Amino acid sequence: MLKHPAVPWVLPFGVFIGLLALQSVMPVPVWARLVLPLVAIGAVSLPVLKPGPSKPVLSILLGLAVFVIWVGPDVISPAWHHFILFDNSLMGHPAGNTPPVSKDDPVFLFLRIAVSVVAVPILEELFWRGWLMRWLIDSNDFRKVALGTFAPVAFWATAALFASEHGSFWDVGFVTGIIYNWWMIRTKNIWDCILMHAVTNGALAAYVVFAGQWQYWL
Repeated sequence: MLKHPAVPWVLPFGVFIGLLALQSVMPVPVWARLVLPLVAIGAVSLPVLKPGPSKPVLSILLGLAVFVIWVGPDVISPAWHHFILFDNSLMGHPAGNTPPVSKDDPVFLFLRIAVSVVAVPILEELFWRGWLMRWLIDSNDFRKVALGTFAPVAFWATAALFASEHGSFWDVGFVTGIIYNWWMIRTKNIWDCILMHAVTNGALAAYVVFAGQWQYWL
């Protein structure tokens, strides 16, 4: 099973989603959400994570632009994500899940930011743009499909599924998915997407902590 070609791309994401599912029935310490996916990445994904970004400056700038897109609707209209289209029993509620006692806990905040900035960008880019976009093009052998290959169904399906992962923020998640997909197609380099994703999440984490916008930490 661990020799399957999809494992390096899929396993870390599976570990992370499994921990989120477990959290719905019992407490999962934040350190586990950081350490266990990183262990999975170190164990199976390093061979597919070479080399580094090809366009680091543009990736950073795009990451900041995506952050602006992410928070923009709520800055312009604070009630935006409380409309029924976003705030409902199917998509969830834009309330966040950070325990009040943890909001002033520096250890928790350090670990939670590390999850967002270090673990999530790697495991999500491996899964969404490293594997799924290629698997949707050729499910028999995704390895035949080069990173960043464009196919309309794969492009839009990946963006839509990526959006669904973000609950009440599916609208900005969809736009984000489009931009991340486009950047993968432009660069053909997963590290450029990882870097852009990390910058977006880092800026969002700073906004959450310093502006008290905890609803973004789902």
